[in-house]
Amino acid sequence: MNSISSRPAAVPPALLEALRAAVGAANVVTADEELFVYECDGLTLDKATPGAVVYVHSAMEVAAVVKACAAAHYPFVARGAGTGLSGGAIALHGMLVIELARMNRVLEVDYENRVACVEPGVINLNLTKACAQRGLHYAPDPSSQGSCTIGGNVAENSGGPHTLKYGVTVNHVLGLEVVLPNGETVTLGGPLGALGKLPGYDLVGLFVGSEGTFGIATKVWVKLTPVPETVKTLLAIFPSIEAASRGVSRIVAHGIVPAALELIDKTIIRAVEEWLHLGFPLDAGAVLLIELDGLRDGLDLIAGRVMECCRECGCLDVRAAKDEKERLLLWKARKQAFGAVGRISPSYYVQDGVIPRSKLPEVLAKIEASGRKHGLTTANVFHAGDGNLHPLILFDERKPEQIEEALACNEEVLCAVIEAGGMLSGEHGIGIEKLAFMPRVFSEDDMDAMRKVRAVFDPQTLSNPGKAVPARKCFEVRGHEPPALRPPMRKA
Repeated sequence: MNSISSRPAAVPPALLEALRAAVGAANVVTADEELFVYECDGLTLDKATPGAVVYVHSAMEVAAVVKACAAAHYPFVARGAGTGLSGGAIALHGMLVIELARMNRVLEVDYENRVACVEPGVINLNLTKACAQRGLHYAPDPSSQGSCTIGGNVAENSGGPHTLKYGVTVNHVLGLEVVLPNGETVTLGGPLGALGKLPGYDLVGLFVGSEGTFGIATKVWVKLTPVPETVKTLLAIFPSIEAASRGVSRIVAHGIVPAALELIDKTIIRAVEEWLHLGFPLDAGAVLLIELDGLRDGLDLIAGRVMECCRECGCLDVRAAKDEKERLLLWKARKQAFGAVGRISPSYYVQDGVIPRSKLPEVLAKIEASGRKHGLTTANVFHAGDGNLHPLILFDERKPEQIEEALACNEEVLCAVIEAGGMLSGEHGIGIEKLAFMPRVFSEDDMDAMRKVRAVFDPQTLSNPGKAVPARKCFEVRGHEPPALRPPMRKA
């Protein structure tokens, strides 16, 4: 386990007084036992204790807190539900955590123009629930959508199973109210983005996915999508993960774009089935969960073509959910897959590299081989339609030697992604986790351009420093330089 900053830097007393004046003393947390809760996000292998945590309830309070930090030249990081998987919300070196979970209101829903305005702490699924009765939904649906927040989705440009057809977060954000790192409040884009591209630079597109390094979003205008007239969900059972991977390419090559196309391998099938008892075949090498949606007329024909593609690639069986109850059970298996892994392993490390669909069999074979090499089990459940891998490396973090093997396996997974012409992240972000790999993908000139853009928003480097883009020596954040191509090693 790596404690990046075992003893956080002391927050200056004058800054603490300014923060208490801005939000009230009860909303400024400094006690060790309370700071412990904020040591990590979903990437639990890295931990750092914040210098303090501030609970904010409004955009005005966010601006006041950020202005106080700017005046004291003290770094900060915004945090919502803490479900991120790349260390993006970790408070490196005792920085201040600005906790946004209490800003959780749906401020307005404009049904006529299909636009909603929400605060950053709104839980993703709650937005869909808020407009469901009017036949609308918010399309981006991360697997953690029952707990992740819109603000975090904006920071990471999150995707989800339905990304294949509907796109990621940036495709659904129309505007942002943002507190810049100097405390100024600006509006980027706005609800009129629903009418078409606004003139000027696409600052919304630039901000979404910036991992909290450009400032803090305090309002988000998103577009709402009509619920499709009908949905058909298929389950295709394959003898091997290679055959299922070929099925993915075959479906898309036929010009069919499913709403979702998810692959679940045999290890995850067993874990889910032993927990939820959904009737998944335990002898299958992999299954594809395929969802088609749209107009009722013609959807059966498309489903027939998808089934034919699966059979051509050697599937053992393919069937459609007979009703909504069965469809929801199939999706429960997919959405609860990560939780089910807890039945078979005390810990896991999950990646999210993206590769061309045609490379799926090759890269998945390398992932399995790497796991065997390091004496670990690997499992796969991922967005196969857009090549967004989510390999899980199973290990026991109570055993230091297994941590090191898991990290070495993770390195080989990311190297395989890069060699296949892929990219480091599809939706989890770079955070601190993948900083060491950025020079494998981008030149120093590329990264310098990124640093210059960041400096426009944050010249003091106060907003979530040490994330997303490496400093000139990309390992300085962790305090020591590891061997070439080796991600920073966690200390046991």
